[in-house]
Amino acid sequence: MAEKQIKSRKRVADHGEVFTGEREVNAMLDLVKDESERIDSRFLEPACGTGNFVAAILQRKLNTVHTKYGQSHSDYERYSILAISSVYGIDILEDNVEECRKRLYDIWNIAYTRYCRADADDECRKAAEYIIERNILCGDALTMLRNDGTPIIFSQWDFAVGNKIKRRDYRLDELMRDDFTGPEMTLDLYAGQDGYEYDEDVQAWVPGPVKEYPLVDYREVQYAELSRCL
Repeated sequence: MAEKQIKSRKRVADHGEVFTGEREVNAMLDLVKDESERIDSRFLEPACGTGNFVAAILQRKLNTVHTKYGQSHSDYERYSILAISSVYGIDILEDNVEECRKRLYDIWNIAYTRYCRADADDECRKAAEYIIERNILCGDALTMLRNDGTPIIFSQWDFAVGNKIKRRDYRLDELMRDDFTGPEMTLDLYAGQDGYEYDEDVQAWVPGPVKEYPLVDYREVQYAELSRCL
């Protein structure tokens, strides 16, 4: 049966919406095979549609989690959350976003339930659902604004000691600035200024987070925002 690559001619005309086929998705991901299978490698799909790319990436990551940590339910759970926290997407159409979120959650939950069985935990499921909601957003990747006109803000999730996770929120438009070219180019501009920090991974000064949250158990990330308001 042929893959359905359009929803309607009107959507193609209005939004240029044509979904990438599974064969093409996997061929492209194979060009970065090691990264697409690395559990903590972050991916952003700026026009994610219903999730063809991000779903394939998540499945690859979960396959790695199973290979490395499938013998331990607690390790599998922890690293499956790390995998899902590293996949991001933007789409301009709300129905695509909702479908993509559900698709990612279903992929994760089916694998989580299969491998963790009786140890599968509903709080962990809520955490996964919350992370997906924060990582797959409705907006325009060109303007870097959400559909309500506010800036696109993504959460970065970093595991710390043990099962603790740190959430930090960043504005996409700040992260995408093209003048963070390296220490020799930006030292005078950004060193010592409030709101900037040096990122060793990208060898550049980058904007700091717009908001930080306290360390929490990864199963409780969905409650951290509430606790800040109390």
